[in-house]
Amino acid sequence: MIKLDSLRKQYGSTVVLNGMDLAIEQGEIVVIIGPSGTGKSTLLRCINFLEQPTSGHIAVGDLSVDVTRASKDDILALRRRTAFVFQNYALFSNKTALQNIAERWQIVDGWPKEKAHRKAMEILERIGLKDQAHAYPASMSGGQQQRVGIGRAMATGADVILFDEPTSSLDPEWVDEVLGLMKQLAAERQTMLVVTHEMTFARDVADRVIFIDGGRIVEQGPPKQIFQNPKDPRTRDFLQKILENNPGGG
Repeated sequence: MIKLDSLRKQYGSTVVLNGMDLAIEQGEIVVIIGPSGTGKSTLLRCINFLEQPTSGHIAVGDLSVDVTRASKDDILALRRRTAFVFQNYALFSNKTALQNIAERWQIVDGWPKEKAHRKAMEILERIGLKDQAHAYPASMSGGQQQRVGIGRAMATGADVILFDEPTSSLDPEWVDEVLGLMKQLAAERQTMLVVTHEMTFARDVADRVIFIDGGRIVEQGPPKQIFQNPKDPRTRDFLQKILENNPGGG
């Protein structure tokens, strides 16, 4: 489903992604963990071309792009196949929940308003927010806004959804409802690449956990292996600090 070859991102002399190789299968749920500032979010943003990678190749399905030669059409094609869920919701503040989800179908795909709104209502029902269809973001809780953001990603029909710390901006009381929706998508085998500090989610939901440090993949494997028997001392140190600070693992 996704294959990265020698993906590199550099700002001046600062290397953020250092020749990263990664393959993700269709229906796989991959969770990325690691210290702050080690390239986790940059990786997601480079896959979606929200950041211009410095070098390497990105393939999604049968689309393969050399990032140094990527055309506008290549970038658009990648973005059609990779939906992005942001930390800070990134909803249109002047549009209702219904309009935020229907926006892509109307603007990008040229659907009639009635058809787009009907499909958006179906998604709102799936994410448990049908009663908030005509609410604006300012009147919704953080958890509701993020669920609309996920609903908007679902509406794209993308091959993979990229989640960048989807609960980091939420008050603790709203975290579970967002993670619950992500677990629902995982149960439906939606391909997902998730950057998170929610260790319980990583343990319970991921097919594979990847530990990144210094712009490189240090270690990866099934959650049981990573959490119970990490091989690299950097992984062990990171998990020990995380679990000491939050024994519940969240």
